[in-house]
Amino acid sequence: MGHQTAKKRTVIIAMAAITLILAFICLFAGSASMSALDCLNALFGKGTAANIRIVRNIRVPRMLAAVIAGAGLSVSGLVMQTNLNNPMASPSTLGVSNAAVFGANLSIIAFSGGFLSTGNNIANYSSGADPFACSIMAFVFSALSILLILGLCKIRSFEPGTVVLAGIAVGAMWTAATTVLQFYATDVGLSAAVIWSFGDLGRATYETDLIMLAVVAVGIAVFAVLSWRYNALLSGDASAQSMGVNVKRLRFVSMLLSSLITALCVAFLGVIGFVGIICPHVVKRLLGQDHRFSIAASALCGAILLLLSDTLSRTLGGGAALPVGAITSLLGAPFFIAVIFSRRVHHGC
Repeated sequence: MGHQTAKKRTVIIAMAAITLILAFICLFAGSASMSALDCLNALFGKGTAANIRIVRNIRVPRMLAAVIAGAGLSVSGLVMQTNLNNPMASPSTLGVSNAAVFGANLSIIAFSGGFLSTGNNIANYSSGADPFACSIMAFVFSALSILLILGLCKIRSFEPGTVVLAGIAVGAMWTAATTVLQFYATDVGLSAAVIWSFGDLGRATYETDLIMLAVVAVGIAVFAVLSWRYNALLSGDASAQSMGVNVKRLRFVSMLLSSLITALCVAFLGVIGFVGIICPHVVKRLLGQDHRFSIAASALCGAILLLLSDTLSRTLGGGAALPVGAITSLLGAPFFIAVIFSRRVHHGC
């Protein structure tokens, strides 16, 4: 038992080291022709004003966003998979991302840029758009979607199957509403709305990073405190209840908090898929399902995946950063297929 614990701690320490290395490498990626030495000098306030501005105001917030959002989305996926007893569960299971996309589209097309009244004049959009308006609207509609789904599930006592089906149904509703909204948008409004839906860490600022950090840190801390309850839940609802776990309350609190973390990350950064599916499965293969270790490992794994994806997006973009959501999807889709056809995962391991 002691050997296994030491092995798991070693893996977590190694993942933490990899996260630090990738975070450092991430600062060097970009279209600006800066050497590693230039980046280091700019990080400490030396060098040209342009280099300092690029590193401190663009690359550092972007790197921090990758670490924070990756950790939040990954741990949310782990908690949802445990609560729903479904290896395919992820932060998008409850339709949170769909609702966020609708809220952002509503803000961009109808309010933030005023496209319904300003037409295709891009100058009017630039002068009227409020970057926080999109994020606020996206978060508000995500929160409404969460409350709607949890309210529906309360009728059926939060049965895992009911949660998944309710999430699919409500998510489809938001997608349909988004399609109708985009149908009436002008060319510029539609383009801006579609571009927003791409997961993009370039939107990150120190303010958004701080807000995400506060929510993600609190969420992960709560999940860590509840880790023994999640371990009990792996044995089944009846077994968990016999150990004194209030299963209904645990599911409600866990799903609400993990959905709020997802809603906030999506509201600020756009849709970043597959992080909540890939990372928990990787951690389960490495460390098993003991949540005392898998929660911390999932957070680090999510940070590693998003840092790696962001570095690739800026390296492969040919001078322009590709949407990081596209990179995670390209990496995640084959993994998703492998999970589906894996006999081990299929039998609930």
